[in-house]
Amino acid sequence: MAAYAVILPAAGKSSRFRDKEKKPFVNLDGRAVWLRSAELFITRPDVCQCLIVVSPEDEEMFRRRYGANIAFMNVQIVKGGAERFESVANALALVKPEAEFVAVHDAVRPCVTEALVSAVFAKAKEKGAALLAVPVAETVKQVNDQHQVQATVPRKGLWLAQTPQVFRKDVLVEAYAKRGQLGKDITDDAQLVEAAGHAVHVVEGNAGNIKITTKADLHLAEAILKSQPKPKPSGPIHPFAEEEMWGGRPK
Repeated sequence: MAAYAVILPAAGKSSRFRDKEKKPFVNLDGRAVWLRSAELFITRPDVCQCLIVVSPEDEEMFRRRYGANIAFMNVQIVKGGAERFESVANALALVKPEAEFVAVHDAVRPCVTEALVSAVFAKAKEKGAALLAVPVAETVKQVNDQHQVQATVPRKGLWLAQTPQVFRKDVLVEAYAKRGQLGKDITDDAQLVEAAGHAVHVVEGNAGNIKITTKADLHLAEAILKSQPKPKPSGPIHPFAEEEMWGGRPK
């Protein structure tokens, strides 16, 4: 069985969320958002390591608030950098030697399903690099700074990137080693790997795999989680608060 390390970036400023809590630490139906994201991976037999990247300014709070969770889930804390790529690089440097693949998953994307995670893991194992994405379904407009439409962009072949994005470890390490030479306009790990000369393959995700950016997204994520079939745990349930593993809902 191939071994995967999972990196959960959670060191952003959450400036668009506009709350006293940052997005990864806010409550989502009885459980912190980052915990819901991490739980998608920690009980998988093919995941050998889970690392969460937090801002240095949040580390003391994070350890105090989630110490029991961190210990039980065996999640490793990594200091975040000034920007996302620096944060992921810090985590990548701590990936275990036995990990053959590295998955990067937004800590604020808690609604991805086990089936989609398995599918993108399998595609990365087959091809070397893969990500979840959904085809663009709406008409796309190119707009200038004055909010005037400049063009209607054909949507054929356009996909919206999601996470997890999964790579053979040596491919991702190579791309990060070159990131200073690959341009400043790169926005995600898949684009970085593409710029380094590697093919990246898409696994179709679904619209429910949302990234929480605003408070409205938080309400939508709660509705999505409640609509999903209740998962059966493949590992031990948290001994400190069993009901939290299920979001406070009856099992």
